[in-house]
Amino acid sequence: MSVLVTGAAGYIGAHMLLALQAAGEEILALDDLSVGERWLVPDGIPFIKADVGDQKTITRIFDEYGVRDVIHFAGSTLVPESMAHPLVYYRNNTLKTLALLEACVGCGLERFIFSSTAAVYGRPDRVPISESAPILSISPYGASMAMSERILTDAALAQGFSYMTLRYFNVAGADPEVRAGEIGKPAHLIKVAAQIAVGSRKEKLFVYGSDYATPDGTAIRDYVHVSDLADAHLSALKWLRDGGASATLNCGYGRGYSVREVIDAVERVSGAALPYEIAPRRAGDPPQLIADNAAIRAVLDWRPRYDDIDFILRSAIDWEHKLAVKAEGAGG
Repeated sequence: MSVLVTGAAGYIGAHMLLALQAAGEEILALDDLSVGERWLVPDGIPFIKADVGDQKTITRIFDEYGVRDVIHFAGSTLVPESMAHPLVYYRNNTLKTLALLEACVGCGLERFIFSSTAAVYGRPDRVPISESAPILSISPYGASMAMSERILTDAALAQGFSYMTLRYFNVAGADPEVRAGEIGKPAHLIKVAAQIAVGSRKEKLFVYGSDYATPDGTAIRDYVHVSDLADAHLSALKWLRDGGASATLNCGYGRGYSVREVIDAVERVSGAALPYEIAPRRAGDPPQLIADNAAIRAVLDWRPRYDDIDFILRSAIDWEHKLAVKAEGAGG
């Protein structure tokens, strides 16, 4: 019985493959490589290049590999991009999740773990944010994921499979053994800062907004290490296999860092100044996103291993060093 991982050659998907492989699971990796990289899939894991919405391929995979569990990461994840291209996000995140679920249900799906986001909450009235907070998305990204959550919940109730929805806060860092890390468009703060720190990005860092109602005026986020996130999925899979009830859980550390605090940490870890410039706020960015993580700790007994901003940044910087060396080798 195999676990199907969609978006497996992407940032979080690649870390999920490492966690599943270490746990001795039979795994099948699926990705269309529109964003992901084939080399991020570890050796020995069967890989299929396909669109997650390709129902014929999904059906064939279930039949051929005996899939009963699906961990779904495939989708588009950038808030500013979603503001400019909303229809792309509704297609990639909502319509393709619907198509995937239709195919899976028809093949006897038993368990489904969905990669969602704290962006579904929009601008919350209270922080930390609990799972009972209103769903008031302010970006097409958040709205597309909220719609997918509802589709999943309704389908599970009607069809009898179990599910776990994990609402991520800000995923950051890289595998401590430097086997995987963030790739693709350098849009996230820690990714961009790490690139500047290693010299692979020559531009200065832009700080979008310094007039938020926060202690230093910059936006605050709950940064969760990507390997801890992968562990949360592994715990969710075990929970569902043991007969645990379906649930929707926040995945964050329960504390946040402002943009200025992240800059200070980058300088501390790298030992060099990080050039930056204040820029206007971006549409779709709330002032604060911090998780109330009591539920995931209680339900899944999730115990993060890497809850340290300096460790997160060090792992991200180490990964950027590896990518820089890889790029130099390709160029030579």
